Amino acid sequence: MASPEIEDGPDGPLAGHPQALRPLTGELIAAVLANRGYAVAEHADGDLVGRWEQGLIWFHRRGVAGELLQVRMVAAHRFGIERVPDLYAFCNSWNHDRLWPKAFVHVADDGLAQVCGEVTTDLERGVTPHQLDQFLDRGIATGCQLAAAVGRLPGGSVR
Repeated sequence: MASPEIEDGPDGPLAGHPQALRPLTGELIAAVLANRGYAVAEHADGDLVGRWEQGLIWFHRRGVAGELLQVRMVAAHRFGIERVPDLYAFCNSWNHDRLWPKAFVHVADDGLAQVCGEVTTDLERGVTPHQLDQFLDRGIATGCQLAAAVGRLPGGSVR
């Protein structure tokens, strides 16, 4: 989003005064992502998901009223269970040196491990489209940086 003064028609999710706070909705998230030209799909549970470079990025609304926004990246590279201690060390180093995204290891039911990263913010009081755009952009950019770093780790493969 080049400017906070974007609009998409009188009834669209981006309509209205650009500095007016509005509630966080899936429709608003989708509109801001679409305004950047990003393609996302709605998952069966209502969350949005898209593919970026070396991973999937999920856009979750959490909290009682859906007021928490979580941008979660799941790296495409998967690792055997024997690599988990090395992945923990990688994540600890990543989290020591960077604020975003928080990196962690997830071991799936099939016994393969993946590195995930997430950024979460509380938008209970609302958000402007420009603020949301900036948060999503940073979540996507830092998630892609994490996925690229995971892709350079030895022993991983895309499955």
